[in-house]
Amino acid sequence: MSFFKYLRDQHLTIIFFAACLALTDFMLWLQPKEVMPWHDLLYLNLLLGLFFCGFLVATYWHQRQWYLQINSRCQAKAAGLNWRLEQPQTFAQQQVVTYVNQLLDYHQQSLAQLLRQNQDQKEFIASWVHDIKVPLAALQMLNESYQDRLPEKINFQMTDELTRIDHYVEQVLYYSRLDAFSKDYLIQEHALKTIINQVVRDNATYFLHKKIHFQLNGKNLTVLTDEKWLYFILNQIIANSLKYTAPNGHITVNLSQTEQGVKLSITDDGIGIAPQDLQRIFDKGFTGNNGRQKAVKATGLGLYLAKQLSEKLGHQLTAQSTLAQGTTLTLLFPFLSYYNDEFNRLLR
Repeated sequence: MSFFKYLRDQHLTIIFFAACLALTDFMLWLQPKEVMPWHDLLYLNLLLGLFFCGFLVATYWHQRQWYLQINSRCQAKAAGLNWRLEQPQTFAQQQVVTYVNQLLDYHQQSLAQLLRQNQDQKEFIASWVHDIKVPLAALQMLNESYQDRLPEKINFQMTDELTRIDHYVEQVLYYSRLDAFSKDYLIQEHALKTIINQVVRDNATYFLHKKIHFQLNGKNLTVLTDEKWLYFILNQIIANSLKYTAPNGHITVNLSQTEQGVKLSITDDGIGIAPQDLQRIFDKGFTGNNGRQKAVKATGLGLYLAKQLSEKLGHQLTAQSTLAQGTTLTLLFPFLSYYNDEFNRLLR
């Protein structure tokens, strides 16, 4: 708090002092026996005013540390929630300190309880995902064992539904791990074509059923990434392309290298994305006009997770689309220039 704001808060005290000074002057002026000269009265008023100003300055300086303490906590914003008030100088300040510190204690207790509940929920989700994968794997094995006895259409429907369940289960698992990403990743050099081919093999049923033509262009470039998380990202993108591409359509993956880094582009000739939806496709829960169609079942989590995981890995995921013509999603793996810059600086 500045000194002028402090004076504004003390305006009642200043008015009271001025009123008392005026009353004193009036009483002295009414004395019938001894009339005080006006210059003496003015000198007395000036002297008392100086003493009063000194009192205000001394009071402000005495409480200045308190005001600085409050101001520093206001500037700290969220960090101030862990910063207790200290060193009260008056009984009024002591009451404020007690009240604020109690609120901070209640906040910390509520936050700790919320974190425990959140951790319990994450552990339950992780446990549920691992438990549900056992009967899901058993159903997939049964489906494979009976696929020769079932008509092709029914067999595909069974495989499609099981794959979709597995896909949703994976989304739940990866969503629950977003906050604990730093504990579950390993950055190494990986060949992009190896991961892409694995994703395509795992989605081979959809490629064959819809007769989607797949093409992979470019050299087998290597990037620094986490194989498991990148596989999940590419699987989400390619699954979306398969979902929104008509039979006999095309999905093309292009690998290239630019000054910024390695680019991986996945292009389809599907239904495309409306311009008003394009800026929101990475928002959590957003499905857009395409996801609201009866023939398409969208959760609004796939691209959101792909975007979040890309950023955590240091990659950049962007999208371009033309309605009724197709969509291109580009994943950029920027070059790590820190060590090169540091080496060049040392050479200078």
